Amino acid sequence: MLPLFESAEDFLRQQDISFALDADLFNQVAQIIQQVREEGDGALTYFTQKFDGIVLENLRVPVEAIRSARDDLAEGIKDLLLSAIESVRHFHLQQRPKSWIEEAADGTRLGMQFTPINQVGIYIPGGTAAYPSTAIMTVVPAQIAGVERLVLVSPPKKDGSINPYVLAVAGLLGVTEIYTIGGAQAIAALAYGTESVPKVDKIFGPGNAYVNEAKRQVFGAVGVDGLAGPTEVVILADEYASPEYVVRDLLAQAEHDTEARGILLTTSRELAKRVQAKAALIIKKTERAGILQTALEKFGAVVLISNLKEGVQLINELAPEHVQIVTQNPEKLLPDIRNAGAICLGAFTPAVVGDYCAGPNHVLPTRKNAKFSSPLNVLDFMKFSSIINYSRERFDRDARKIAKFAELEGLINHKNAITCRYE
Repeated sequence: MLPLFESAEDFLRQQDISFALDADLFNQVAQIIQQVREEGDGALTYFTQKFDGIVLENLRVPVEAIRSARDDLAEGIKDLLLSAIESVRHFHLQQRPKSWIEEAADGTRLGMQFTPINQVGIYIPGGTAAYPSTAIMTVVPAQIAGVERLVLVSPPKKDGSINPYVLAVAGLLGVTEIYTIGGAQAIAALAYGTESVPKVDKIFGPGNAYVNEAKRQVFGAVGVDGLAGPTEVVILADEYASPEYVVRDLLAQAEHDTEARGILLTTSRELAKRVQAKAALIIKKTERAGILQTALEKFGAVVLISNLKEGVQLINELAPEHVQIVTQNPEKLLPDIRNAGAICLGAFTPAVVGDYCAGPNHVLPTRKNAKFSSPLNVLDFMKFSSIINYSRERFDRDARKIAKFAELEGLINHKNAITCRYE
């Protein structure tokens, strides 16, 4: 049963989105990373057998297998994947930045030069579901950014292969470097390199607790996109919302895993009661019932709020991955929502549409990270350099100020680097 909270205050008192260090997890992941650094491919083979029950002869997926997965797609499935790729590409093309240089009257030139990251690693989760959509959401913006080398890693299925739809998406996008490795060991390989897996400059993609902890521990040796936690949706609804739609949207998020969070904020006690009852009824008859039951009982909630303004305030405090506004006039609330990964407006915009074919990225900040982070985008695959080209006139004008500032900080050699040019 979905827990019911009579007020926002009651709900917030029960919340624990903490980031306390799990010492056992930290130590396990640190050991895995160290062993990969020391033993390379041998460690990857060992951990794949230990955790996945698979003995791999080759870590890298043959190019022929990627091409075969692409070519064997049924026509309808191929069209579906290509349509999603096109929507994601169209949206992300609008994000591509332009380098610029501005020249002042005295001849000084200042600007920014954007360049792609040279090589990136992308983690595609396995586990209880397949995620070709994540391959689309990560590879497409990387290609728009101009990344030269794209490496995909994904844990093996029970037969030792990678999901054929993930391989097919890679084939459709022209990605040929894929390794059958998962977990913390895959992150370690991307960060430090092994005999078979060259190191990359930045790692992208969601994963389980081990993957996230590994990304946290290797950060600094390599860049990471973020630490994506269990998926979340917060639905803000009034009396006009359909109980059926609301329940289905909560279940869609909850089926990811047992720690997924599905929360309804509503001004309507009638809606709250109907959602509770309908959720309990539907779960008994649907697939993944065990996951749904655990997720909703432990992390789900129905929260009664006094008005929609209070709901918006609560959303901004929770800063969730997905927000759905299912009210009579959802657009009126949009300007006041400041902290959310994706904001879905209206009864016919469930978060699920953003997972596949709407266009915006579905790799989103979780666990209140939307207070300071954004969805995955083209800029994440790029960096910029500042361009400074002083004219003699500008230098003569600023030199004594710069020298004085250096002297103020006690950096005499900084000062001398300036004064030698005019004394």
